[in-house]
Amino acid sequence: MIPHSKVVLEEEDLAGVIGVLRSGQLAQGRVVSSLEEKSASLIGVNHAVAVSSGSAALHLSLLSLGVGEGSEVIMPSYVCTALLNAVHYVGATPVLADIDPNTYNITRENVEKVITDKTKAIIVPHMFGLPADIDAILSLGIPGIEDCAHSIGATVNGRKAGSFGLVSILSFYATKMLGAGEGGMVLSNDRGLIESIRDLRAYDERETYTVRYNYKLTDIQAAVVVSQLNKLSAFIEKRKEIAALYNHGLKRVGVRLPVVPEEREHIYYRYVILLENSPEFMKEMRKRGIECRRPVFKPLHRYLSLPGYPITDEVWEKAVSIPIYPSLTAEEAHRIVDAIMAIL
Repeated sequence: MIPHSKVVLEEEDLAGVIGVLRSGQLAQGRVVSSLEEKSASLIGVNHAVAVSSGSAALHLSLLSLGVGEGSEVIMPSYVCTALLNAVHYVGATPVLADIDPNTYNITRENVEKVITDKTKAIIVPHMFGLPADIDAILSLGIPGIEDCAHSIGATVNGRKAGSFGLVSILSFYATKMLGAGEGGMVLSNDRGLIESIRDLRAYDERETYTVRYNYKLTDIQAAVVVSQLNKLSAFIEKRKEIAALYNHGLKRVGVRLPVVPEEREHIYYRYVILLENSPEFMKEMRKRGIECRRPVFKPLHRYLSLPGYPITDEVWEKAVSIPIYPSLTAEEAHRIVDAIMAIL
């Protein structure tokens, strides 16, 4: 079976973890600090705070922006429930927007339709490795949280995704671009926001009491990410090579692919195709030993029983994510293309 996702762990990653274990400093320490510095440098911002997950990063980002009861937070419906959870954690109201049919990202036009005087923030995920039109969205003047869980290393006009918003977040979940099992990062040029988040991520040894969290990252997890950061460019190039092979092999088959605007770099965290009868297609692929998945399990508006998201519905019903990761071999990629062509 060719799995849909596969963790890439190599000898240098293992060596980093062993080094931490031998040091005796397993919890948050100097390796976490090193990861924070490297992450800020990668994205091109001044400050970074490591946390236990991408969800923790979103939660603390909203708190640092003063989002709470009576606030509204705009986000796309076509995204995982982590965003919905984070907004509910702070007692705010999620407001959903439809997506662009060509990039599967939230758009300025759809954001404008749902802005009210209660709008406190916009969460802008860069879906599947293809950045959203972030400049246009942020020009609305509402504080933006860039969700770069899918897009670590992608660029817009040569500038790293994650460097545009007031605050941005990364995820180091096992199947992400840099995978350590769990982990996250908050980044910003605003020192005040970052210091607030740094204070909130740990609760012990404080002169005053307020509700704080156990959101620290361990040096063990940080060691894996630090090691993989050194290979990020190679990871992205391998993903692009596989995507180019897919593009060439599937160009004569009746599938819809995302449209990549010239100024935006697609790093192919996921390779998503749109086709009719996607559930049956995935069953047929599994019969051939290839695991495919829905790239978003279920749109948020369907969880909340809300009508009025036609593009999200169409994309969700047709979208299939086929395997793409740095350790996928050319032989496996050709096998995947052959299977798709045979089925279609």
